[in-house]
Amino acid sequence: MQTRRTFVTTGLVALGAALLTGASGLMVPARAAGVAPTPTMRGGANNYRPGAPLVDRIGNGGFWMTGTVRRAGDGAPLPGQRIQIWAHTTEGHERDPHSHGATLTAANGEFRLEMPQIVPAFGQAHGHLAYDSADFETVFLRPVMRNSKDTTLRADFVLQPA
Repeated sequence: MQTRRTFVTTGLVALGAALLTGASGLMVPARAAGVAPTPTMRGGANNYRPGAPLVDRIGNGGFWMTGTVRRAGDGAPLPGQRIQIWAHTTEGHERDPHSHGATLTAANGEFRLEMPQIVPAFGQAHGHLAYDSADFETVFLRPVMRNSKDTTLRADFVLQPA
């Protein structure tokens, strides 16, 4: 027999379940809506070259650019996303075509690309990264290294659907 109490309790459980499932019907974390998209950084697009080729490594390597790519909202990792990377390095300037390359994210949304050591340009050692494919809004990043002798730099993307 359904009483007012069981009706209200059942309704609240159903409401909670509806809030935890997205349009796809898949369970998503309750905090999922809190993953905000990454804004484009000032200066991130400097010397950008649309369509830089996918490469296994830029130049002779020795330095690692790493990061993750996730979807805004639920924070799900995004596999197969193209990330372009370029920088002022020991082997060339950030405007040089051979200083640019792109890589794809792995199944877990992570990317890694080996490149020459980044060196200071305009007083700062920094890299440039871009997400520039059609599925999500374009984002340009310009992370600055803590120390110009570091041999890694990490940049994470949270992308908003286009």
